[in-house]
Amino acid sequence: MADGDGCSLPLPLPDGCLFLGFDCSTQSLKATVLDASLAIVAHDAVHFDSELPHYGTEGGVRRDPAEPGRIVSPPLMWAEALDLLLRRLKPRVDYGRVAAVSGSAQQHGSVYWGRGAGAALASLDPARGLAPQLAGAFAAPESPVWMDSSSTAQCREVEAALGGPLALARMTGCRAHERCTGPQIRKMFQTRRGLYDGTERISLVSSFMASLLIGGYACIDQTDGAGMNLMDIETRQLRQDALEATAPDLDVKIGKLAPAHAIAGTLAPYFVQRFQFPSNCLVVQWSGDNPNSLAGLTLSNPGDLAISLGTSDTVFGVTDVPEPSLDGNVLPNPVDPNTYMVMLCYKNGSLTREDIRDRYAEKSWDVFNNLLEQTDPLNGGKLGFYYKEHEILPPLPVGFHRYIVDTLTNGPLAETKEHETDEFDPPSEVRALIEGQFMSMRGHAERCGLPVPPKRIIATGGASSNQAILKTMASIFGCPVYTVQRPVGSSVQVDADKIKSLLFWVAHDVNISRAPVIIFRVFSGSQWVQILF
Repeated sequence: MADGDGCSLPLPLPDGCLFLGFDCSTQSLKATVLDASLAIVAHDAVHFDSELPHYGTEGGVRRDPAEPGRIVSPPLMWAEALDLLLRRLKPRVDYGRVAAVSGSAQQHGSVYWGRGAGAALASLDPARGLAPQLAGAFAAPESPVWMDSSSTAQCREVEAALGGPLALARMTGCRAHERCTGPQIRKMFQTRRGLYDGTERISLVSSFMASLLIGGYACIDQTDGAGMNLMDIETRQLRQDALEATAPDLDVKIGKLAPAHAIAGTLAPYFVQRFQFPSNCLVVQWSGDNPNSLAGLTLSNPGDLAISLGTSDTVFGVTDVPEPSLDGNVLPNPVDPNTYMVMLCYKNGSLTREDIRDRYAEKSWDVFNNLLEQTDPLNGGKLGFYYKEHEILPPLPVGFHRYIVDTLTNGPLAETKEHETDEFDPPSEVRALIEGQFMSMRGHAERCGLPVPPKRIIATGGASSNQAILKTMASIFGCPVYTVQRPVGSSVQVDADKIKSLLFWVAHDVNISRAPVIIFRVFSGSQWVQILF
């Protein structure tokens, strides 16, 4: 069953049922199995670079040396990782008890299925792996991903055709950014016309993974679809003028959109026979990683913010009245159809922090944290802007920029003078990086109408386990910072935040009355305390 035809979960839920959630991020594919009380039963991950080295990725992506800014990933790698991960989990998980499967994926990336791929998906041989059977299924063997910055010309063309960047943002939720799927599709049409014409279907990474699971083309969900510059943010349907401004025959290649909580279909016979899942196991629409984080963190109060510290850093919150701007993204709330999610996305996240750690902190997070805590807030006037990658917000090229701000006079009208320098001492480098990232987040959040200071921040992502970084976040934003506390490693914690959204989708469909209990840690003043929700 495909394209959001819909079906219902059998009631009551079978005793001892399990839920399987995935997270297809830039660098890895992770899986977490939860029981009905949200306890983690099993967890595993496939890291693309080290475990699938034959795809030649670095950080999960390939950089085109012949075209600066072009950054892609092979979709066949994601399919092979899914097969490998399910095989690895099988000795520890009774797949016959799994009632539903869903997942999150990196946003914006586009997959170009070739002609006949739908038939290939529907006839997979359970005796063979996914990769050899799908090797010829793609019109384009590489997928542009969110890190790609090579579509600037197409962004300007789309904006011009639709009345300018602000007009486009008011229509679709954001201006045309290089990462957005629509400009990437236009670039494929203009520069690789033969590949575009040979494309039967275009998926996002999220709907691509769901398509593998249902054995047919899954719908793009409306929340992840808001990152394409193709969907009307109010009606949540594709806009004909945006489609025409992007590429011909695009409505057929994109297909229908579906709500984020819809049922995509039942698990394909391939997985039922190969791994012994039940034949009625549901596949719930996959969505983007950031919307799933919002759902999994139960973020519903307009006074709250969430900050995800990952490969990219994101800031997001909920609003009743969206105000699209040139800075952020407005997406439908994946849980509440009456509200919206406002999101800011920064390309220079964990990889940039790791780069400064390796340069100035002996490649050690312990040394990095000690250096951070050696320096005073505001860093004695030393400011830094660190862009290992072409930055999205604000749009700036690669480069590290360091400034020293001197105060010439005292008082409320103090005069300042700044000058650029080549390098700081290691403690100042570390603080300049962390403070600069959070000050940028605070400034842009305020410009987009998000609450500043917020009532609280819920932090997630890999760096949310770093207390020194979270203390700086609390200081810059002037509010308590919460992070999920779980009796497992930080990587499992992060995935459970996203994957718990699967239980929201199931609850939406079958009216489960028992709400999950979440334990948060909050840094307030000088100590951490635990709070139950």
